[in-house]
Amino acid sequence: MAKSIGGITYKTINGKRYAYYQWMEDGKQRSRRVKDEELSALLAEIEQRKAAKSVAASLTNGLLLREDLVVYNAGSMGFDTQRFKTDVKLGAALTNFAANVLQWKKRDGFERLYDYIYGPGNDRVFILYGLRRTGKTTLIRQLFGGMAPGDLAKAAFVQVNSRNSLADLNADLKILEGAGFKYVFIDEVTMLADFIEGAALFADVFASCGMKIVLSGTDSLGFVFSEDEQLYDRAEMLHTTFIPYREFERVLGLNGIDEYIQYGGTMSMGDREYNKGRFTFANVKSANEYVDSAIAKNIQHSLKCYQYEGHFRSLKSLYEAGELTNAINRIVEDINHRFTLDVLARDFRSSDLSLSAKNLRRDRFRPTDILDRVDVNHVREIREYLDLLDLTVDIDVENFGDFNRRERMTTISQPGLRYAQARALIDSLLQDDAFRSCSLVERKSIAERILNEIKGRMMEEIVLLETKMARPDCHVFKLQFAVGEFDMVVANPESATCEIYEIKHSEIVAKEQYRHLKDAKKCRDTEFRYGTIVSKNVIYRGVSQGIDGINYLNVEEYLKSF
Repeated sequence: MAKSIGGITYKTINGKRYAYYQWMEDGKQRSRRVKDEELSALLAEIEQRKAAKSVAASLTNGLLLREDLVVYNAGSMGFDTQRFKTDVKLGAALTNFAANVLQWKKRDGFERLYDYIYGPGNDRVFILYGLRRTGKTTLIRQLFGGMAPGDLAKAAFVQVNSRNSLADLNADLKILEGAGFKYVFIDEVTMLADFIEGAALFADVFASCGMKIVLSGTDSLGFVFSEDEQLYDRAEMLHTTFIPYREFERVLGLNGIDEYIQYGGTMSMGDREYNKGRFTFANVKSANEYVDSAIAKNIQHSLKCYQYEGHFRSLKSLYEAGELTNAINRIVEDINHRFTLDVLARDFRSSDLSLSAKNLRRDRFRPTDILDRVDVNHVREIREYLDLLDLTVDIDVENFGDFNRRERMTTISQPGLRYAQARALIDSLLQDDAFRSCSLVERKSIAERILNEIKGRMMEEIVLLETKMARPDCHVFKLQFAVGEFDMVVANPESATCEIYEIKHSEIVAKEQYRHLKDAKKCRDTEFRYGTIVSKNVIYRGVSQGIDGINYLNVEEYLKSF
């Protein structure tokens, strides 16, 4: 029985519009009315049939490079994807792929991805990259879920693995291009050993011919290297690693800065939408596993794949000794341990807490001397790669008495990671001999006191980090005086103005909180150096209000204002 693909026509009867499906069968035209609830699915099926017919024609006319790479199956209305070199999802598979995320709220970057797909062609590829569990694949699935049937029929999701080569992927893309596919999403493309060397292929061959190519993956450095070397000015890049408070609250529905401190940094929140059932930073074990797999091995994979470009530098010796991943892991941990030690040194001066750094940082479970065997160059280069991953960001600390002395404090863009490792260090502290004589209640009280101070310092760093990233036209820094400091100064060199802030992990108002903001000499000195002070502010966890000329700003409202 010969039956054509057919199409949809519309008739208006008594002012109401009805859809009819018309097709040719055994030389006769047939027609039936389409119910409202089946119209969308039928339109998608028609588009898929048309795409499949195009593939069949391509095969018949010999337009594809190798006919044995793919089999056209009329009964399934599409490809037999088993003959692709890579793993390719099409048609109904994409609908199923998107089904579970349709109700999830979208990250801020979704609009940029949407604009690339449906915007005018510009010969560029779109690179969607970031550390694991930051929502990259979910953004793509959400895009599939919102595609019109005709567009979905022209879309493909391609997954590659380390066994694939660029030649394999090129052959599959040629097949898709010949069949009229327009939107191609390639996941984990940096798994290809020759990705960097041939990355220009995606822009020069396919994007330039009108295909929209989205490259995604967790190997952030690989994408940075490719953009710098092969895809220079031919790529739009969207980095998902940094998840600001406002986005974390909106997408995951969390409530409060303390929850962000403990779990912020990924889109995994256990009982909430993304990655259900898993808290990435629930404890130090899962945090360390994340550092090892998502960060340390990420850097090592990039350097291994692109070692001939000179990215290894002095790290090659660690790599050849099989110690690079461990060194990166421990340097991340060391950054967070130094933060914790600084909190203890500044905020606790009693003899009970005056343990030596060596004793406090002793690792009872994973003993290693790796930090004793890495030199300054190793640390500097690893820190540089951590910056490229957007994991670490330095905040300037200026000293009013000595402007030639430049210091920096290192913030972690994934606060849950810092908190998990800091908390583990405090747990280790309380197992020390100095606390054996304390009761369990006393030890718990000490731990709670220290962790509250850690949350306070972390809240301060979160505010500094997000302010710096949201206001690139301003200089955001901490300002220290001979006695006291401003927790944050936001200076605008263009307008010669500045704003001064204190940041307090407190829900109550107290004059002690803003005594430095009211110090006439500190304010005069600040204005002389940075311009007219236009506002004096305390950021805290209480209700926003004005008191004694000071703006009290709720921290969650402040962070959501960006």
